[in-house]
Amino acid sequence: MKVIILQTDICWADPEENLKRADKMMDACPGADLYVLPEMFSTGFCTRPEGVAEPAGHGSLEWMKRKAVAGNCAVAGSIATEDGGKYYNRFYFVCPDGTVTWYDKKHLFTYGGEHKRYTPGNERVIVAFRGVRFLLQVCYDLRFPVWSRNRKDYDAILYVASWPAPRVDAWKTLLRARAIENQCYVVAVNRVGKDPECDYCGGSAVIDPYGHTLAACEDGKAECAGAEIDMEQLEAFRKKFPVLDDADV
Repeated sequence: MKVIILQTDICWADPEENLKRADKMMDACPGADLYVLPEMFSTGFCTRPEGVAEPAGHGSLEWMKRKAVAGNCAVAGSIATEDGGKYYNRFYFVCPDGTVTWYDKKHLFTYGGEHKRYTPGNERVIVAFRGVRFLLQVCYDLRFPVWSRNRKDYDAILYVASWPAPRVDAWKTLLRARAIENQCYVVAVNRVGKDPECDYCGGSAVIDPYGHTLAACEDGKAECAGAEIDMEQLEAFRKKFPVLDDADV
């Protein structure tokens, strides 16, 4: 499976402009099975969602559906979403047949005030697409390994983020740790640019189960990178070195 990560520079609270930028980047990298965008890719990391969050099932999600159909691919990324009078940091995985799966971010970023207006999710979500099982995770979830522990039920973790530049070393270190300890691929997408609160330098990468970087975007630059998820290689590694058999309950 070919995966493309899109390290975008997000224009603050401007979905129209951000979708144009994402459109251009995706069209420049045709032929992939899966395209992954950052956390809140259509608005930036808005901790005050009033007037910014999009109604569930509309707006940027409709764009994701169109891109999935047009490219015969899956499109993934999180959107600030209003649903039933509550706000969610909702990570959508959209398939070309119109199927939409979502995960509501469990670990809200209390340091930045996300918990004051958003509602946390409580369901661990895995989606299967073209022979690969993906665990959906958002930004701050990366710091909590119990939540992402591999129960032999997934093959890759998708992390979408707005992870600030001062803590990017933690981001890069923990991504490698999650790949190694869970014997899985990690597909991680962080944004670049600035918002009213923070600077972002990216650090987006695809990492294999050995902790090796298969593809990476240049820090500080809005660009795409791609890599292959090789299920035969993963299954052979797990069979030869069955780490997950010895995992703690």
